[in-house]
Formats: sequence, structure tokens, C-alpha cells
Amino acid sequence: MLLIFVSWIYITFLCINFGIVLNSFLHIETKNFSIAAVSGLFLTTCLASVWAIFDRVNIEFQLVIFALSILCFFYRKNDISPVYNNFFVKIKSFSLFFKFYLSANIIMIIAQCATAPYIIDNESYYIQTIKWLNEYGFVKGLANLHIFFSQTSGWHIAQSAFNFSFLYSGFNDLSGYCLLLGNIFCIIKLNEYFNNKNFEALVIGLLPLANVLLFQFISAPSPDLPVYIFTFIAVYYFLDKENSAENFKIVTLLSVFIVYIKITAIAIILLPVAMLVLHFKYIRSSLVKIAIPCLMVTTLFLYKNYLLSGYVLFPNADFSILKPDWKLPLNIARHYGFSLFSGNQSLAHGQSFTNWLFMPKLDGIFNKLAMIIIIISPLVIYKFKNKNKWWILYSIMVLQLILLLQISPQYRFYLNFLLLFLFLAVSVILQNKKVMLLSFTISALATAFVLLIPLKLNKVSDNKYTSATSNFNIKNSIFPHKNSKYNLRYSKVSEGNLEYNSPEDIDFFWGCGDGPLPCVNKKQIIYFNHKYNIIPQLRGNTLKEGFYAKDTGQ
Repeated sequence: MLLIFVSWIYITFLCINFGIVLNSFLHIETKNFSIAAVSGLFLTTCLASVWAIFDRVNIEFQLVIFALSILCFFYRKNDISPVYNNFFVKIKSFSLFFKFYLSANIIMIIAQCATAPYIIDNESYYIQTIKWLNEYGFVKGLANLHIFFSQTSGWHIAQSAFNFSFLYSGFNDLSGYCLLLGNIFCIIKLNEYFNNKNFEALVIGLLPLANVLLFQFISAPSPDLPVYIFTFIAVYYFLDKENSAENFKIVTLLSVFIVYIKITAIAIILLPVAMLVLHFKYIRSSLVKIAIPCLMVTTLFLYKNYLLSGYVLFPNADFSILKPDWKLPLNIARHYGFSLFSGNQSLAHGQSFTNWLFMPKLDGIFNKLAMIIIIISPLVIYKFKNKNKWWILYSIMVLQLILLLQISPQYRFYLNFLLLFLFLAVSVILQNKKVMLLSFTISALATAFVLLIPLKLNKVSDNKYTSATSNFNIKNSIFPHKNSKYNLRYSKVSEGNLEYNSPEDIDFFWGCGDGPLPCVNKKQIIYFNHKYNIIPQLRGNTLKEGFYAKDTGQ
């Protein structure tokens, strides 16, 4: 816990400095602490992405951005100080309840980040993609070694910039930092609601009620968590009536960041598009500057995909005309271009809507809840908030779900809008302050209970890899749990010119854990050789030169 807290102080210093410089360039004048920090995360992610094209994201990169952050601090000192001053003024204005609530949340978030990672994707590709970035940067044809490595997210690039692998191997907690920024933003907005009765501030301010659920995403760098947090912040500025030009730039920056983190959240890009249509005469003068980060992220996204898989639009492999020698075989790219995200669970893979709706346990619960929200939200909007912007948000939610039903109808991919409209419905009911504070108290106690008490999840999950909660242990008070939940041994295996490390005694087909590079389960190599007649091979004499798929002709 202590090491995580210290690292977050450094991350805050760096991100606030970078965020203020970026916001100054874009003429975003808000002194909101969370907005400044998220802008800094965005800029750091872009810098790390560019760096990874040429070199590893390691101590050299850290020294450069630290030096740049010092320069930013002295260059924009007069703009940076008000961000901290404004933050402490907001905190001082809190009631005793919210001061205690925020303090408790900070402690619990750090404690959860110090636990063993819960999300199984961490074992298949989160750890490994970050390790590749730390040791080599972007590697050509990395998807040929392990198909999931093509999923390198913008969030994993950000984590590679802030996991300080050259100092300590146990930092894996940027999603927890993101949740902290989200809690700060939302609690401040909730406190403002009690002063000015801004309904939209109430809706956004209720997000911490979901901490008991969101905590399961923060002990590993899950790209889903920042999508939820940034969506809520973007929606607040989308709904805000003041300063359309500045709000447009904030919403655009957040939306582009969300898509770079998780392409399945592509519908969020309709938020700035809608603002552009609604407020064009106020916004048009801002288009040139905000277009620069948008074009930068688009270029980085396309080039990252090209380097990793050979397809600029991966996971879509239908429009690629480039033919680098490291290109993933087309039949594999087309098949896993969907199953990378869907696990063959989408309606596009033959699953009926009825089967999806009545899936067992937790998946079925959220799928049914989604349909209930889809049905009742128009009634709530029409009766209580009959405004164009709420109808636009509802349309985006429906479009997002329709899109996901075609490629990947997993509840965690539409949870951002599900929570938003759930809290909209709750907000029209839950406006009594005492009842509201009681709800936050119960939520905090439930979060603490799940954090401290081991729970079996067999009754709500069929996934044997996520059948128990990840709980805090006092031995992690200073040093967090290592990045993997597994204690694995690895054996060296040779296949042609490739020597790789294969985990032993693991029943997770895609699992690699925290194995030394290059790492892949030999069962995968055998499977792909048998099914597709290909094996991964080195393109040259070093790992940095990348991998290609060799036809074995079996």
C-alpha cells in the first residue's frame, strides 16, 4: 500500500504538470483537479506510444518525462498552483461525512490495488503486453506469438509508463489511480449538488455507489475501468450548460482517449459529434487545435495495430492492403478479429438474442438489467428530463449495445452507459439527503466487506478463474502483491529458430502469467500448428526484430 501511495504522488505531480500544459495549449481553462490529471495521463500515453515505436518504455523514458515535467512546472507554475489550491478548497468545503467518505475510499482503493489481481485477462495478456513495452516497445508481428498481444491497449501503454519496472516489479495499479480520480470528481459534484441542486451533478455524483463492483477491476490494469470513469466525466461536461467551446474540447479529449483505450467503446465518439452539431457556431474556432490530439491518437492507433499485427484496423482484417512480412495470417486475423473481444459469444457467432438475454448467473443478470434500462429510460427521460441531450445519450447507449450484440455482448463493455442510466433513474427517486448519505454509507461498508472478507462467487459466475474475490492481506501494507495471481514455473521450449518460455502446470490455455519474454503456452503453439499449419518464428536474430508466421505445410 505504502509504495503504491508514494508512486501515485509522483504520478499526480507529473500528470498535473503535463495536463496543465496540454490544457493551456487547447485553451481549456478549468482548474478541476481530475481533468488536469486525466489530460496529463492522455499526454503521457501519447508520448509513451511515440517512444514505443523506437525504443523500450523504461528508465530512459521515465527520465525524459520527469525532466519535461519539471520544465512544465516552472513554465506553467502560475497555472498549476491554482489546480492544487482549488482542489483543497473543494475538500475543505466538504461536510464531515464527505471528508470521511473520501478518506475511506482513498484507503480502500489503495488497499484493493495491493491485492492479487482478480481479472483473468491480466494473466493472458495484460502483464505480457506491458512487459513487452517495458523491454522492447512495439514489436513487429507480436500477434504471431500470442494472438491476444495484438490487443495492446492505450491503457496498457499508459501503465507501461507508470509501472516503474526498473525499480520494482509489483506496480500494476493505474486503474486504481483512475478510480481515485473518478471518485474525487464525482464526490465534488455530489457536494455541489447539495449547494446548487444541479440534477446532472447528482447523476454523475452517484458513481461511487458502484465502487463495490468497480473495485474488482482495479487490482489489474483493466481498460474497462477508465472507460467507465472517463465516460461519466465526459457526460457531465456534455450535459453542462456553460462554456460550450471548453466543454467540447474536454469531451473530445476524453472521448478520443476512451477509444484509444478500448475500441469497442467507439460509440462514445458521438458525444463530441453531437456537441459539434448543437453548438457549431460556438465551437468552430476550437476545431483546429482540438484536431491535433485527435489526429495524433488516430495515427498512433493505426500504426500500433500495423506494427503488432500487420493490419491497421485490427481487429477488422477486411480492409488491409499492406503486406508486411510480419502480417498475421488472414484466416487467423478474421477469426480472432471477432473472438479477441467476444470469445465467440456474440450474436454474430450464432448465439440467439434469447440465449444472450437468459445467460446464467452474473452475465444474465446484467443482460436483463440492460434490457430493463433500455425500456424504462425513455419513460424516465420523458417525464423528468425531457431534453435533447438526454435523448442523445440514450440513442448512443442503444447504438452501443446494438454494436456490441454484433461483435461482443459482454456486460462489462456496456457497463458505462448501463450505470449512467441506472443512476439517472435512481436520481429521480433518491433526492432526500439523509437517504442518500445512508446509501453511500451502506455502499462503503459493502465495499470494505468485499475487500476484507473472502467470498466465493460460484453462485454468480461460471468462470472458474474468477470464482473468488481478491482480498487485502496485511502483509501487503507496504509492498503490493506481485502482478500475477499465479506462482508458475516456466520451461524453455524450442520451435525452429524461436526459443520461448512456456508456463507449467496451468490449465488456462491462454495464460502466460508473469513469465520471462518471450512467453507463450506451448499448448497454443501446438494448437495453431495443428489447426492453421503455422508456428511463430523470429524475423531476425533478436526479439526486437519481431515475429512472423511460418507455414509448416502439415
